[in-house]
This record gives sequence, structure tokens and C-alpha cells, in this order.
Amino acid sequence: MATSYRKRIVVTGVGVVSPVGIGIGPFWDKIIAGECGINQISAFDTEGYSCTIAGEVKNFDATEAFPSPKEIRRTDRFAQFGIHAAWQALIDSELNLDKANRDRVGAFIGSGIGGLATMEDQHNTLLNRGPGRISPFFIPMMILNMSSGMFSLYHGLRGPNVATCSACATASHAIGEAWRTLVMGDADVMFAGGTEAAVTPTSIGGFAAMKALSTRNEEPQTASSPFDAKRDGFVMGEGAGVVMLEELEHAKARGARIYCELVGYGNTADAHHMTAPAPEGEGGARAMRMALKSAGLNPENISYINAHGTSTPQGDVCETQAIKNVFGSHAKKLSISSTKGATGHMLGAAGAVEMAVCSKAIETNLIPPTINYQNPDPNCDLDYVPNQAREIKVEAIANNSFGFGGHNACLVAKKFRG
Repeated sequence: MATSYRKRIVVTGVGVVSPVGIGIGPFWDKIIAGECGINQISAFDTEGYSCTIAGEVKNFDATEAFPSPKEIRRTDRFAQFGIHAAWQALIDSELNLDKANRDRVGAFIGSGIGGLATMEDQHNTLLNRGPGRISPFFIPMMILNMSSGMFSLYHGLRGPNVATCSACATASHAIGEAWRTLVMGDADVMFAGGTEAAVTPTSIGGFAAMKALSTRNEEPQTASSPFDAKRDGFVMGEGAGVVMLEELEHAKARGARIYCELVGYGNTADAHHMTAPAPEGEGGARAMRMALKSAGLNPENISYINAHGTSTPQGDVCETQAIKNVFGSHAKKLSISSTKGATGHMLGAAGAVEMAVCSKAIETNLIPPTINYQNPDPNCDLDYVPNQAREIKVEAIANNSFGFGGHNACLVAKKFRG
């Protein structure tokens, strides 16, 4: 579809639930300050676990986003996060739903894992008390579409509604597919993002069994160290991110504040390995090229890349190689950072929380740092904005998300010019 006549889509609302802050204001302030939300796990007893640290959401109160306490009790933690982040995006946007056509307002809010805590709890009930004591809310609490479905139910949103699931690329795919929905004219407003609450016994045990997690348990604040030579695996994070995407004329008609314009999306598969990235990040490179092409931008137009940057030995090298392959000589001029040193890896929520980062970077001309970067890796030799935020003119960004199963997504956004 030619960029000359397709509908223009802007970001007009942002919601975040994260280990470093709840709400875009507190979250952004701490991200820019380089604060870390990772510590010893408090959700369960970690005796016997090789990994005992995570980025947990603290002081979370779902009350404002739900119609009643009863509804909260019937909702898994992952869906509570997603519904709350979507509600924040709605409030942030100042959209008056009573004046909107709710047939043309939708939600794509996904999750990589869904209601794992509910699954664990109800499995214990089955084993200890029998099948007759399983909760009638077990299935709706567990299935991963409930953030998208229940947020739409609570607000009467009758437009397109989907829950994506593509591991760590989930939220970026949700945003990209919502963008396409708006470009095609099938809606005026879309809430898009992802949510995750996977700091649970089986999740931490399972990822640890894969040797995917950091075991630097004695130093939780520095354990997630993207692109650093001593990185030894990712640290689990939890939370949610949702952006409100809006067709430009709809946004202008109501005088909306605009963070940025979303202009490109790439979606590819590695077709290589269950969990390992393709050599030299080939699949991720194709996603970046696809996103740039759909945006009508050249590599040199990009100012900043929010990297997937999980702090895994292989993944960070492959992403670096992919960036160099796509951007050529411009790669050395790019500001690149990963905010997972602060939040941990939020799995299905990561891409949307990082899109919130990108939206604020474009708005404020501030680039968040890659914290815990102390030891340069010769295989990761680009500018990762180490440890201190940076003020630059941010014209356009790319946001990378790569997931188990070989899923790759890249989003491209730019400063809005009326």
C-alpha cells in the first residue's frame, strides 16, 4: 500500500504497568534516571531454584480499572495488568468514549503465556481436593485473550478484537496488526499491546531449566546487563504495556495530544530453531527492512533503536549483527539501548512497554540508557547508550522484538509533522 494515500496512524495514549513504575509518568522518570526494578523474588519461596531474582510489579492496585472488586477476583494477575494498562492509555488519551463510535474502537492485547498462576493454583486444587473443586472461573481466568476481551466488555468496545501470542514478540505484533487494521480503515481507535505475569514457580523453574535465566542472584540490580560481555541470561519481568493508536483525522477532530506517528511494521519468521535466533539475526534483519520499507524511510532516517536486547549471550550478538547488516555504516551512528536492564524481560508485554519508551523518546528527545553496561563485548560493538540517558534530536525510531519460535517484529515510528 503506497504511503502517499494510506491512512495515517498516531499514538495518542500510553499505559504502563512495570517493575519500575505504574503509569507512563513514573515509569518514564525512572527509566531515564537508570533505576532498576529487579530484586529477590517475593511471590514464592525460591529455595532450590537456580534463579531467585525477577522484576516484580510492586504496589499494584487494580481497583480503578475494574467495575467491581468481584471482577478483580475473577481475573488472573496477567489480565489485571493488561486491563489496567489499557485503562491508563484511555485516560492518558482523554478520549471520551461517550462521543466515540464504539463499533469502530477495538483492542488487540496479547500475552505470551497467559494465566499461568491460575493454572498452577487450579492444578494444585485438582490434585489435593479433586475435580469437583476446580473453580468455574478457571478457564476464563487462564486463557490469554481475557485482557483484550474484558477491557472491551467493560468499555463497550465493539470494534476489532484479537489477542496475539508470539512469545516475546507478542506485544509488537499486536501493535503492528492494530496499525494495519487502522490503515485499512476498519477502525478509528485501537488499544494495542501485551501483558504478562510469569513470575511463578513453574515459569521460573522452566526458563531456568532451559539455561535462559541469569543466575547472578547475589547482585539482582546488575544481573540484567544487555550487550555487556558478562551477561549470562535474561531476568524475568512482569507487567503490561498498551498504546492507544488513532487514525489521524479522528485524533485531530477531537484535538488529541499526539506522541508520535506509527509508520511501519515488519513481521517475519526465522524458520530456524525452536528458541535460538537465526545466524547473524537474519530473520530480525528482514523484519527491520520490511518495517523501513512500509514506513517509506531509509536506514539513515532512524535516530534510535530500542533493541530487543535481552541480556542473553547469543541473542544480543545476533541483534547487533542484524542491525549492522540492515543499517550499514549508519549503524555506528545510531543510538541503541535496551531497557530490559531496568525492567527485566517482560516477555509478551515487552514490545509494548518498549513502544511506550519509544513514544516518550520521540516526544522528549531523550534516549534512555542501557544500564549495567560495564564490560564491552567485541562482538557487540555499537553505541548502546551506556548507563546515562542522552539528549538527541529523535526524528524516527525502530523498536525490535524477537520471540521463541522464530517470531520477529519491528515497529517504526517518527515525530509527528502536521
